[in-house]
Amino acid sequence: MPPDTDLPRALEPGDVRLIEALHGGFPLVDRPFAEVAAQLGVSESLLIGRLRTLLSQGVLSRFGPLFQIERAGGRFVLAALQVPEGRYAEVTRLVNAHAEVAHNYRREHTLNMWFVVATEKPDQVDAVLAAIEHETGLPVYAFPKEREYFVELRLPLGPEPHGPQ
Repeated sequence: MPPDTDLPRALEPGDVRLIEALHGGFPLVDRPFAEVAAQLGVSESLLIGRLRTLLSQGVLSRFGPLFQIERAGGRFVLAALQVPEGRYAEVTRLVNAHAEVAHNYRREHTLNMWFVVATEKPDQVDAVLAAIEHETGLPVYAFPKEREYFVELRLPLGPEPHGPQ
């Protein structure tokens, strides 16, 4: 029986160490990957290769900095769609084809597709949302930010060092 590709694969211990080392506190030096690689006892090229593999396999959805885009003159908007089940894959492709879509995720809710639109200029958001609405034929519900909260979500990838094993 072929493996179920919808199920997440178990991470190898080296991948867990790599992801934990890259999550938060990325060194701001000329060669940050070389510095992290030295901390992990591997080569810079191996570290970058593993990161590329994890991204291409979908184990990691993205790797990069988070910015307060409004300080740089841009805008983030959370948006949602109510997508008929039979069109979910098609609509996902249409939405994700927009470079301004930062991430997209499925929810068990009437509004079952949620995504974030990030633009360099505030007035570009409406054009992207209108294009998605036109392309999908579905109404897009926009939820602009009213307040900002800082929530650092750090999920352990391996066994807790002092917790249950």
